[in-house]
Parts: sequence; C-alpha cells; structure tokens
Amino acid sequence: MSTIDEFRMKREKQNQNVLGLGHLGIKRFFNMDTNTYRDGALDGKTKELLGLTASAVLRCNDCIDYHLEQCAKAGWTKSEITDALNVALIVGGSIVIPHLRHAADTLHELEAEGTLQAG
Repeated sequence: MSTIDEFRMKREKQNQNVLGLGHLGIKRFFNMDTNTYRDGALDGKTKELLGLTASAVLRCNDCIDYHLEQCAKAGWTKSEITDALNVALIVGGSIVIPHLRHAADTLHELEAEGTLQAG
C-alpha cells in the first residue's frame, strides 16, 4: 500500500472519529472548511491551489497531501502544482524545504497511480 493510500484511509477513519464526537462546533467548522473550497468569486480549482500553498507555508504535511490530491482531481498538472509550491517556498523560506520534499514524494505517488497529469 502506498503512503498516499495509507494517508487516505487514516484520514477517513480519523474524520469519522472526530465527527462521531457529536460536537456542534466541530461539525460547523468541518462544514465551513468544505464550503470554503466551493466555487465563489474564485473557482474551487484555484482555491485548492491556494490551500496547497498555504499548507506548505504552514508546514502541515497532512494538509499538503490532502490539497495535492484535490489539486490533481481538479485538473492541475504537476508543472502547475510545482510552480505553486515554488511560491510557498519563497514565501515560507528554507524551513519549507522538508515539506517540499514530502510534497514531491506525494506528487510522485499521485503520478504513478494516474491521478496527476504530468503537464
């Protein structure tokens, strides 16, 4: 099983556990997060790329993996995603490099499974 598959399974299980707590505030936050990435003044595709860039600057590998997958599903190519990751590196500085490495590994896995276009 690939690292991205393990991430998907773990994330799904953990989300079920969190939502299973039944807390209204938590459910509302999750709903707000979901709604944020829907089309609005900016399309959802663009918002996912923004989410990826912010996640890299904030150095959250789980968020990076999630947004990489969403960006690939939205149709961003590897070249476009890499360009966005370069923005994150410039904004966040060298401390982003370990997370950039993580993103490169995930991009490789997404490409290998056919989820990501090379472009």
